[in-house]
Amino acid sequence: MNKFLIALGIIIVIVLAGFGWYKGGYDRAVAKDEMVKSAWSQVENEIQRRNDLIPNLVNTVKGYATQEKTVFTDVTRLRSQWGEAKTIPEKIDNANAMSGALSRLLMVTENYPQLKSNENFLALQTQLEGTENRIAVERMRYNQAAQDLNTFRRELFGQFFASKAGIKEAAVYFKAEEKAKSVPTVNF
Repeated sequence: MNKFLIALGIIIVIVLAGFGWYKGGYDRAVAKDEMVKSAWSQVENEIQRRNDLIPNLVNTVKGYATQEKTVFTDVTRLRSQWGEAKTIPEKIDNANAMSGALSRLLMVTENYPQLKSNENFLALQTQLEGTENRIAVERMRYNQAAQDLNTFRRELFGQFFASKAGIKEAAVYFKAEEKAKSVPTVNF
């Protein structure tokens, strides 16, 4: 009887340890997936903030730079495309295109000294620059969360736990555009 209780105790300990191992791995996979989703939500929040600022910025600049219609058209078109994008890769492509269009819009201001002294424009420009910095930080956090999840999925038992939880690989990373990788030319 005593040996039976010892064997039963050992079996219970092994079962509990196995359950703890499984639960810990499963919960870890779920937590990493939620970090990716949370990080992506923050990217979307900041991009939405930028999209809310854009009409004010465009209207302010429009008053001074009426001949720069293509820049305004691009910014407005890209802003509306953000809402139409369904997948994360489509949204990332749109966000990158919007960053380029906004850079062109801010470059337009160099030709209009009276615009650069306009307080409304300066306030909007400061808010937009702050938002762009926030977007960059949130993109970095998303990339880190995606990398963490993807690394976990490649670990020895990570794939097992991720598949049990129904978690797929994080879709994409934010990357610098090719033209951003080239060294700018500065002429004096």
